[in-house]
Amino acid sequence: MSCNYAEGLSAYDDKGVLGAPETFDSDDIVTEKCKELVELIKKSGHVVLHTGAGISTSAGIPDFRGPKGVWTLEEKGEKPDFNVSFDEAKPTKTHMAIIALLESGFVQYVVSQNIDGLHLKSGLDRRFLSELHGNIYIEQCKKCRRQFVRSTAVETVGQKSLDRPCKSSLESQGRSCRSGILHDNVLDWEHDLPEKDLEMGLMHSTIADLNIALGTTLQIVPSGDLPLKNLKRGGKFVICNLQPTKHDKKANLIISSYVDVVLSKVCKLLGVEIPEYSDTTDPTKLPSPNEWTIPMNEVNNFHKHYKSRVKESKIESKAKKTNWEGSLLSCIRPIPLV
Repeated sequence: MSCNYAEGLSAYDDKGVLGAPETFDSDDIVTEKCKELVELIKKSGHVVLHTGAGISTSAGIPDFRGPKGVWTLEEKGEKPDFNVSFDEAKPTKTHMAIIALLESGFVQYVVSQNIDGLHLKSGLDRRFLSELHGNIYIEQCKKCRRQFVRSTAVETVGQKSLDRPCKSSLESQGRSCRSGILHDNVLDWEHDLPEKDLEMGLMHSTIADLNIALGTTLQIVPSGDLPLKNLKRGGKFVICNLQPTKHDKKANLIISSYVDVVLSKVCKLLGVEIPEYSDTTDPTKLPSPNEWTIPMNEVNNFHKHYKSRVKESKIESKAKKTNWEGSLLSCIRPIPLV
């Protein structure tokens, strides 16, 4: 989410609403809303976070549609201040809070639109993350589709060839790929979303008791619509963002504050300690090749869980409807014939 990344994308006119004014809740209101959010989290068995560019601005990486966002300034013929390179950028308080919330069992999954690699650097396990738009620290083989972590950010975007053989061709054991070529895995406008990431994100969002959008105006589809997928099942939806979003009217709670502030308060109220970023848990600092592929068995296993949860939900809805209809009928009294 930087100038050089945005400049690498193909031309696209419909970038959504740009430069909408930011609003800030007072400190007291933020505190009260955070208490409300904590109660929602405690009552939820499956919580999914949906992260956007707004969670990375405190790392020095500009967003897209904010008042000083990349595309907002682009319309004015300007460029944003970009005072840190991707390789220098470190995970924010929000990224590390997400790790703590996952490890403590308050959050079950993360769906991200971000390509900056900060979730990866924070040590977030791939099993708990869908990256819908790619990752500048990941290279993918066009043939075997396996993904590998890089130590530095790619210099291309748009799934272009890196002119290097697949890293699995170097393996002495396990699956070996012959003649595969590595490509960057950052999407351009015309690309389809990665199938396994999208499927996992959709399933988790649908069965979630609570979907929480963090630092995103939810304008890009389909990623921006995923937090709404649980509403038909009676799930809750919370937004934490400084600008209005296209789905504000459907949210149960909106917190207008910096995401770092909100998650710091939430973790404190939950009794969860936020860890500091460490090189020792950063996969970009570990020896290569470090694989980043979503295992197909993870998708298949969760698909069974998803089908079971959806089936249970339908049975519960049918039972509620039957009970409601029975109660309604019991209230109807026959009209005496005169």
